[in-house]
Amino acid sequence: MAGNQGERTRRRLSTEERREELLAVGARLFSESPYDDVLIERVAEIAGVSRGLLYHYFPTKRDFFAAVVERESGRMLRMTAAVPGIPVREQLGAGLDTFLGYVQEHAHGFRAFHRADAAGDQAVRKVYQRALAAQERQILQALAADPELGWVPDDRPELRIAVRGWLAFTTAVCLEWLRDPRLSREQVRDLCARALLGAITP
Repeated sequence: MAGNQGERTRRRLSTEERREELLAVGARLFSESPYDDVLIERVAEIAGVSRGLLYHYFPTKRDFFAAVVERESGRMLRMTAAVPGIPVREQLGAGLDTFLGYVQEHAHGFRAFHRADAAGDQAVRKVYQRALAAQERQILQALAADPELGWVPDDRPELRIAVRGWLAFTTAVCLEWLRDPRLSREQVRDLCARALLGAITP
C-alpha cells in the first residue's frame, strides 16, 4: 500500500525546475503553432499544473512568451558559439546551418518574435534587444579572436555597424525564406555567409 502511494506521489519540483519545465512546454507549443493559437490552459495542462500556478510564474501570456524567447535565444547563442583560434570563415557555414535549422524547426516562434517587436510590445522588445546585443557581441568577439583578422571591434566602429546591419539582413532573409521557401537551406546559408564576409572585409 505504502509502495503504491509512493508511486502515485509526483516528485516535487523546485521553483527553477518548474519554471524550466513550463518554458520547455512553451517553446514546443510556440514552435508548432502561431502565437494567438497557443493557449495558456494548454501549457498548464501539458505541464500538469494549474493555470493559476503558471500565472504565478508569468503574469501574462506576453511575459510567458518573452521568457520562452529569452530561453531559446540563450540556447541559440550556445549552439552557434565560435571556437576560439579557428578562422571565422571556416566556422561560418556550420554556425549558419545550425541557425537556419533552428529557424525552420521554430518557424512560428521566430515569426511571432519579430512580429511582436515590430508591433512595439515592450516585454518582447526588451528581450529582442538583449538577444540582438548578445548576438552582436558574440560575432564581434569571434572576429576579434580570428587569427586571420585580429580585429579589435572598439577600434573599428564600422565593423560594429556592419555586424548589426548583417543581423538585420539575416533576419529579413529568414522571414522571407519562411514565407517563400523556394531556396534551399544551403542556398540561404551561402547567401548569408557571403553577405557577412563582404560586410567585414576591409
